[in-house]
Amino acid sequence: MPPEARIVILGAGHAGGSAVAFLRQYGFAGPITLIGDEPHAPYQRPPLSKAWLKGEADANSLLLKPAAFYVEQNIDLRLSVGAKAIDRAAKTVTLSDGNVVDYDVLVIATGARARRLPIPGADLYGVLELRNAADAEKLKTAIGPGKRLAVVGGGYVGLEVAASGRALGAASVVIEREARVLARVACPALSGFFQDYHQAQGVEFELNAGVEAFVGDEGKITGVRLSDGRVIACDAAVVGVGAIPNDEIAGAAGLALDGGIVVDENARTSDPAIFAIGDVTRRPLPLYNRMHRLESVPNALEQAKLVASAITGRKAPAPEVPWFWSDQYDLKLQIAGIPFDADRIVIRGKVEAAKFAVFHLKGSQLVAVEAVNAPPEFMAGKMLIGNGKPVDADKLANDAVSMKEVAA
Repeated sequence: MPPEARIVILGAGHAGGSAVAFLRQYGFAGPITLIGDEPHAPYQRPPLSKAWLKGEADANSLLLKPAAFYVEQNIDLRLSVGAKAIDRAAKTVTLSDGNVVDYDVLVIATGARARRLPIPGADLYGVLELRNAADAEKLKTAIGPGKRLAVVGGGYVGLEVAASGRALGAASVVIEREARVLARVACPALSGFFQDYHQAQGVEFELNAGVEAFVGDEGKITGVRLSDGRVIACDAAVVGVGAIPNDEIAGAAGLALDGGIVVDENARTSDPAIFAIGDVTRRPLPLYNRMHRLESVPNALEQAKLVASAITGRKAPAPEVPWFWSDQYDLKLQIAGIPFDADRIVIRGKVEAAKFAVFHLKGSQLVAVEAVNAPPEFMAGKMLIGNGKPVDADKLANDAVSMKEVAA
């Protein structure tokens, strides 16, 4: 890449902010423009559902890099402005403020937005989502002692919000349309454990419950009406029912889409001059020989490294095992891999002691592990998924056999 090449990055989230840092770290000295529609420089998102709500973090403490970094590294950081259109022939991006930015290489890191429920009352004050700092601040002011929080959607973010609500003294009720929480992302054993743990902390659950409407008084939410006609009273509701990739600008520019922007193993799109990274992408997973869209910080970091390597001519890093985490109360859940085509599970440790791991196997190959307060199982499992070595299921289930021996 010529040293004078102009790089423009659309999206100042974890992926975009990390790409900037890796480009400079890998020696790119040319002009970089980073464009974000929030008023904040790139910051960490996972603490929004935990530390931010509990008053243990704020915008400054969550910054990926101090404000001085962008000045010192000669980054043209443009905040509170979005991208409206990409002209691939002219290699320009038109911004929401009317300015036009030229690029030689474009990186799309526009992330994903919360999926909204198309039901009556969705625009009431107090119906919230949790994707950014502004959302977290609204939620923080809405919950506290004597308040009742309804969480629509029993995924990881929903459970984290419910836990934070309880920590702040609010009553929390989780409303889930499936028969169990975490139905789309965890096995039944893990779902049951987390539901039991939350119930022991005072969280209520409404399962197999469809949401028909939000109801309110004078423009403010007062409850959630279920499909059976019951109304769950609340002072605020958080909707966490999935995310939609912000790929419209890419689609309008003619880039290939398939439930996200389609990219190759180097995060390059169907246009050789345009890359895409983070939640907005549908990417190859070499370890599983398939395409998939991931929503995680590790994925954002991995793809940021891939792009920075491709632009600077550096050797691409080896494919990583996808991994995720969730913190709820005193529970640390760490997940490695994705249970594609798994045909059995092995549970190691003591579920009742909140220290165990669920291993997903395809034949004798480990494809995923879900570890609760069990770092050795997570680390060894992640390694085994990456190297593809066959696993002895009997040893895996026997916690008297060390994970080091299992991995060997």
